[in-house]
Amino acid sequence: MNQKFSWKKLLVHLVLFAGLGVTIFPFLWMVLTSFKTSGEAMQIPPTIFPKKFITVAYTQIVSSLPFARIYFNTILSTVITVVAQLLFCAMAGYAFARIKFPFKNLIFILLLSVLMVPGQIFLIPQYLIIQKMGLLDSIPALFIPNLFSAFGTFLMRQFFLSLPEELEEAAIIDGCNRYQIFGKIMLPLVKPGLVTLSIFTFKFAWNDFMWPLIVNTSPKNMILGPALSTLQGQYTTQYPMQMAGAVMAVIPVILIFFLFQKQFIEGVAQSGIKG
Repeated sequence: MNQKFSWKKLLVHLVLFAGLGVTIFPFLWMVLTSFKTSGEAMQIPPTIFPKKFITVAYTQIVSSLPFARIYFNTILSTVITVVAQLLFCAMAGYAFARIKFPFKNLIFILLLSVLMVPGQIFLIPQYLIIQKMGLLDSIPALFIPNLFSAFGTFLMRQFFLSLPEELEEAAIIDGCNRYQIFGKIMLPLVKPGLVTLSIFTFKFAWNDFMWPLIVNTSPKNMILGPALSTLQGQYTTQYPMQMAGAVMAVIPVILIFFLFQKQFIEGVAQSGIKG
């Protein structure tokens, strides 16, 4: 019995290690390539480790692009997007979960239908709106279409539905109005949901590529994704520079996840408690 259990345990660990290898190998390849020369990066057969670890790619990308400005644009756009979605999606989620108003279910179904539509369909209408507002090739154009999301509203609604109704009833008896119930009682109790939404939104906003590439063309108004794509030429591509930029771009995402991974896992586990 013990021997059979040990073989099962060994098989599970082997599968997990294989999955870990498949997952982490592209990341290791990216990091190692950033320390190679251009010749080593395009060498056939490819080499995993560079002959000598050099940091030329990192200095070249900083000098060839306004990297500090691009990094600042990415941070600013991401922070504004996260804060706005936390505020608007939490309020909308609370309204759909706790407040009775006409056609609530119909409106919520229409909102969820947005999740079934490919995001590329909205690119042209959003572009025309930003153009009419006179915000093309500007920092606000990066985050204005992302200040609210149907997914964030759905996620927060699920968390608010998981809270007992007796909390609101007790607060109403104590004389609290709707704003006090939302801000002082309900919102602190859905902290795992807020953290989960923050991480999802941060990841989406930080890695956004298509919309920033369309709406902004000046390097000074770009974010990391589109800026790194400019390093790919028609005939040659500076792979070490691209990998160096990708390494610097992915570091904040990894740090955010490791700092909040407990809340993230807890939030994902609890998001479907009650429909």
